[in-house]
Amino acid sequence: MKLYRTQDGIVIENENQFYLLENKDWDSFVNDDLLFQKMKEKIKDLSPSQNNLAENVLAPVGSKQELWACGVTYLRSKIGRQEESKDAGGGDFYAKVYEADRPELFFKATAYRTVGPGDVVRIRKDSQWNVPEPELTLFICSQGTIEGYTVGNDMSSRDIEGENPLYLPQAKSYNASAAIGPCLYVSEAPIHPDSLIRLEIQRQAELIFSGEISINRMKRKHEELVEYLFRETSFPNGVYLMTGTGIVPPDHFTLKPGDEIKVSIENIGILVNTVGQ
Repeated sequence: MKLYRTQDGIVIENENQFYLLENKDWDSFVNDDLLFQKMKEKIKDLSPSQNNLAENVLAPVGSKQELWACGVTYLRSKIGRQEESKDAGGGDFYAKVYEADRPELFFKATAYRTVGPGDVVRIRKDSQWNVPEPELTLFICSQGTIEGYTVGNDMSSRDIEGENPLYLPQAKSYNASAAIGPCLYVSEAPIHPDSLIRLEIQRQAELIFSGEISINRMKRKHEELVEYLFRETSFPNGVYLMTGTGIVPPDHFTLKPGDEIKVSIENIGILVNTVGQ
């Protein structure tokens, strides 16, 4: 099943039928350690709409929820980070964290700095080397259980982080630096490990980069990342966690204003955003 946050309220999609809920409080509705069962029960008492209610879709994040992220969870990301930071002498940091027991976790964005489908994602004005990072994004309820999945785009300023790893917060966290959507995919079983993440970037209607990778190429388990995130931090309304990228454009590539970024993950959907500055 899929759960949408729309301008009209919360919408459940099940078997291509759409149900509009009376409850408009996204935070409280999704923060449930039995979310799949809850959604099944809700639609039993509702009649499906004759219209496609999955329009005017907003980012599936509530005002009280945070977005966190992981780094260096795929080998390609490790190599990319080492390349961008080698002149600053920081390459070893990324090699070590890839092999370490403790994963890299960092705060990415508040809800108001997160955009949804069709919105503009930004590149920093003080950066010359910017890329999107397509990532499977987990929704974890306050009890620490994974309840759903969405598509994420973790915008990143590679030259800023490459200059010094301590600049990571500036390279990663700024206005409209994150996009998620189009829905929250809620299933009875975990997402299939062979699911593909795809990235396409178009410039003036021309495809200039594409890539794909399966989720099973990730070095760490989702539950492992969640366990570290929740060790000393509570999330009373639940939290979103970007799980890292395995698709890194070549070093000569950088985004430009007007570029269209399309990220898709099997069974979840397609997230499309335009680059602004």
